[in-house]
This record gives sequence, structure tokens and C-alpha cells, in this order.
Amino acid sequence: MPRRLEGEYDYIVVGAGTAGCIVANRLSADPKNRVLILEAGGDDNWIWFHIPVGYLFAIGNPRSDWMFKTEAEPGLNGRALAYPRGKVIGGSSAINAMISMRGQAADYDHWRQLGMTGWGYDDVLPLFKRLEDHFLGASEHHGTGGGWRIEAPRLSWDVLDAVGDAAEEMGIKRIPDFNTGDNEGTSYFHVNQKRGRRWSSARGFLKPALNRPNLRLEKNVLVDRLIIEQGRAVGVRFIQNGEIIEARASREVVLSAGSIGSVQVLHRSGIGPADWLSPLGIDIVMDKPGIGRNLQDHLQQRAIYRVEGVRTLNETYYNLFRRGLMGLDYAFRRRGPLTMAPSQLGIFTRSDATRARANIQFHVQPLSLDKFGDPLHRFPAITVSACNLQPTSRGTVRLRGTTPDEKPIIAPNYLSTDDDRQVGADAIRTTRRLMQQKALAKYRPSEYLPGPTVGDDDASLAKAAGDIGTTIFHPVGTAKMGAANDPMAVVDERLRFYGLSGLRIVDASIMPTITSGNTNTPTAMIAEKGAAMILEDAKVNA
Repeated sequence: MPRRLEGEYDYIVVGAGTAGCIVANRLSADPKNRVLILEAGGDDNWIWFHIPVGYLFAIGNPRSDWMFKTEAEPGLNGRALAYPRGKVIGGSSAINAMISMRGQAADYDHWRQLGMTGWGYDDVLPLFKRLEDHFLGASEHHGTGGGWRIEAPRLSWDVLDAVGDAAEEMGIKRIPDFNTGDNEGTSYFHVNQKRGRRWSSARGFLKPALNRPNLRLEKNVLVDRLIIEQGRAVGVRFIQNGEIIEARASREVVLSAGSIGSVQVLHRSGIGPADWLSPLGIDIVMDKPGIGRNLQDHLQQRAIYRVEGVRTLNETYYNLFRRGLMGLDYAFRRRGPLTMAPSQLGIFTRSDATRARANIQFHVQPLSLDKFGDPLHRFPAITVSACNLQPTSRGTVRLRGTTPDEKPIIAPNYLSTDDDRQVGADAIRTTRRLMQQKALAKYRPSEYLPGPTVGDDDASLAKAAGDIGTTIFHPVGTAKMGAANDPMAVVDERLRFYGLSGLRIVDASIMPTITSGNTNTPTAMIAEKGAAMILEDAKVNA
């Protein structure tokens, strides 16, 4: 028999990632609310969770990463990709690129046009501002005093400045800030850091709240399933140190385990597509075909160019003297390459003139490697990755087996539509045009990937997109928000689960369509809005 966790709780939050940390903070701000938050990972008490460049060591490490992989993808010419997800308090915000990016106003206005009242850009802008402590200060676009610290990068590179100049020569204007509703242009990314250290959701929202007597954090917990009684979610069953434990919530269970984890918990609870779950021997509690479908992600075409006569991180890293200087610069000034986000320069533009708004995003890096986790190349080079911001391909997440520690089947279905293949080809074509601008001529850029033998016709470039395409780690949409008459919708516009009371989903899985940029900041906004709606509804129902 499972042991009952001692204590009484009003709310149980499953997952202490980007969303869960914020939800727990906001719900526990009222001392009357007793909140339990459950996290599969442990403490962020490892140095590489805090030094920004530590993502190189955290991603692909079972201490901090779920170590998921996709299935072999037909659109990627049979390749499978590593699919990192954070497994520590702070979740993916503890290992991600630290890029502060809301997306475009049109993303949220589209949600509102789908019938999601209260989700237009004018509705969510105050939430973004409330979260922030922005280095630019309070303005019509930004806020100060919030838990989400945002700063300018603490170094620049001549070669990246030149790429920005090249973008201007192509007609892409320089802008000071990507987060004003329209991110078309080029600039250095703003980052979630504070004085040269990573600023995760755990640092900003969970840790400051843990001294509250009404908030309890349990770590190293594998949540198995929901406890459902008479059409209501009343608690969760989890495994900790080999023991099966149950905890109960008098008001709501909040799933904040992400686009992969929340789906797994629901499926193991017998909630999801019956034709997926029945073959696994899972008793069907509710046949919900949308749970695990609608997976969307940003696929990037990762082009690499050798350069000459300019410094990159490749040769800097292999020079022992310069590597020592990097360490000293960080130790004494919190500056230099150890503060680097994975990408520094951003460019948002259109893959072709027919697009209504920017639909590709460049991440430009002063370094190169064959694939993530491999050593840097020994020759000077830069990486110029272009990702499709508004993909039309849709994938799935489903259980491989019924035990909580079994890795799921993740099939993003990249490049499965004609439009995505065309954007992939056009993105490489746009990259080549960018690198041929006069501003870069003095550095003599030469194409290393996809390579000069790849032709410029659509068929050749579409194949190359499959050869060099890789995820940018933005899975969303697997439990989407939608109208009641949408058979694939999982939650309503207040993030309440259709068909079960006492259950909400508050994480990136609820996005009906992916935002046009990095997805961590939109996930934080979803958490801020979700928590506010939970508290509002509690007052109404009191």
C-alpha cells in the first residue's frame, strides 16, 4: 500500500521547472494556501548550473538532463536527435541558452483569434512586465522588481559585429531590443543572468519562497500518476527513494512538468488517446486524443563557416594561455567567454518576400563543432543557424512503457510538410546570401556545412536541411489550449482540464501554436497567468 505523505495541501504542483517555480511562488504568497511542489531532479548545487557556459557540461549529463532522444526522423534523413530537458530545480531554465525572448505580438494575437480570450499580446504584456527585473528599466515594454532578471551580454566579438553589419547590408535593420512586440531585425540577445551568473526560475522564484512555512518542496521524486476520484483530480502518486507515496490536494493539482513530462503523467493515469494506451495495458480513464499530439519545435539549419583574420572561441579555447585568461576574467570580473550564452547575435527576418512577418531566426555563434557535446573545431569558424519560427509540422509524444522511469517515444516529425521543407531550403539560401555580404569579405568566410558541393536548387537545399537540421530544444503544444468544440483541445483558456475538475496544466504544453522565438520566457508568462487565474477562481469559489 502507498504511504500517505504527511501534511494537508491545497495545491500540488508537479514539476519545479520554469513554470512550476513561478506557480509555487505565486500560490504560496498567501499564507493560507498550503502548497506542495514535486521535482524529479535535485538541488542546483553544482557549479555548472551557475556559470553560464556550464550548459556545455549540464546538457547530456544525467545529473541535470533527462537524456531523451527523438525517434529516427524521416525528415532528417533517418537521424535521431538528443532532446535535452532539465532535471533539477529550475528545470530547463537551469541548463538552457538563457535567451530572453517573448516572440512576436502576432503570436499571442493569433491565440486570441483562436478564441482564447485574455491571451492577446495586450493581455499578456503586463504579465511579462510583472515577471521582469530588466536592465533597461521600467518602460512601456519592460518592468523592474520582478524575479526574472534580464541583462545585456557581457562580451562581444568582432566577427559577430561584422555579421550584424552584413545583415544591415541585406536590409535587416539593427534594433536595440527584440522584446517590443516585433522582433524583426538584428541585435545581441538579452540574457537571463545576474552579474555574469545564470538566473534560473529556481533562483528567481522558488528559492526566495522556500522559507515560507506553507510551501514544501520534495526533490528526487518521480510522479507516476494522478489520483482521480469521482471525476476529480484529488492528488498524485509518486516514487521517492524506492517508496510509493501519495499526496492529496483539497483544491487543485497543477501539472507543470513540461511538454514531455506532463503528457507522460497523464498517459500513465489512463488519460490520453485510447488507441495508444490500451496496447500498453493501461486502463482508460478518459479517451483524450489531443494529449501527446500537436508537438511543435523549432528546427534549425546549422551552417558553419570557416573564417580568417579574426578571433573565434575555437582557437581561443585551444590556446592554454588564453584559456587561463578566460578563467581569470570570469573569476575577478564575471566577464569574458565563460559568461556566454550558447548564441550571442540574433537576426530575425523573412525567408522570402511573401511572408507576412519574420519567420526565421538566426542564432550566430563565434564557435563551431560537429554536433552538440563534441569538441570545438581547431580552425577559426562561426556557426550561423537559421530556425523556422512558425513550423507547420506536428509531432507526437507517447509512452514507450508504463514505468515512470521509462523514456518516452518522441517523434517531432520535422520537415514533414512542403512549407517547412521550403522554409528550410530558403533559410540556407538566406544564410549564404548573408555570408556573401561585403561586411564579411575581409574574413574570407568559406562554407564548411552544408558545404560548397550542395547546390542552390530547392531539392538540394531541402535535403541539406534534413542533413544539418537539429532541434533548438523548444518542444511545446502537446496538451494544447483550445475551444470546447475542438476535439484536440486539452485545456480551456483558463488552463482548466476539459473533463476533470481540480486539474490544470500550466506549462509550455498548453501553447496552441509555438511562439516566434525562444520559448522559456513565454513559458514563464504562462505560469504567471496560470497562477493568477488559479487564485482568481479560488476566490470566486470560496
